[in-house]
Amino acid sequence: MFKARDEINSPLPLQLEPLPLPRELSCTLPAVGSILRITFDLGIEKNHLHLLNVGKWVKFVNMRLEVHAGLWRGVFTPFTKLRYTPNEDCLIVERQRLSDERLPLKSGRMPSCSFPMPSCITEVNHNHATPVTLMRVLTHSEVTARFKCVVRVVAAIPCQAENLCSPAGIYRMRLTLEDSTARIHAFVIAEDGEILFDGYPGIDKLTRKLNRLLGVAECDASAEVKDTSRNPPWVCVCLKSYYVSKTDAWGSRHYRIFDTKIVGDT
Repeated sequence: MFKARDEINSPLPLQLEPLPLPRELSCTLPAVGSILRITFDLGIEKNHLHLLNVGKWVKFVNMRLEVHAGLWRGVFTPFTKLRYTPNEDCLIVERQRLSDERLPLKSGRMPSCSFPMPSCITEVNHNHATPVTLMRVLTHSEVTARFKCVVRVVAAIPCQAENLCSPAGIYRMRLTLEDSTARIHAFVIAEDGEILFDGYPGIDKLTRKLNRLLGVAECDASAEVKDTSRNPPWVCVCLKSYYVSKTDAWGSRHYRIFDTKIVGDT
């Protein structure tokens, strides 16, 4: 459950680190599954981390888990212990079997929480495409590309229906999307907003559409989004990546939603 917040003055972070990981490092990480960030002090680093080897299974004992801005992180304490675990361990064998069975499926890249299917709140024009994770989007080999993803909309700027359009009547907003692998910002601009909200409905209908996307309960629909608790549904969206500077294509890479429509509101 998310507590809505003022995205302008206190935005949700995209990652726990102060800055995004370098692309070269992100490309070495798995594109499927959650990555748990772990924090520790220098003393613990000297006593524990030099024992770790890449590619080896290890069990963490007495590690504290915390949630920061909706993101999980592990915290090493003086009581945390590391135990190497053999590949033949029954827990590892079972998890590996489940992973091997799931990944070849078309739905294998979808978050487990969205099984068997994401919410029917949205529909897209590319149902034939196989969903990919946000980490796969971030580490795609080409700057410009198109994707279909199953995500949650955890934040929006602006979050009031009457502010979604510019004074010229053009949609412009920024959504924060997340799945089990990453968070990104995705923009909804001009004609993409017309598709998403089915034209230019009245304020009441636009509010209901936005609230459904953000997971605002119907009983809270009259309240401002930033003052309510939300449970964003898993929805299917189409994303395309683009750049705004030819001299720094990767550094100026952004994402926008397209060919996605909120349905089911009357």
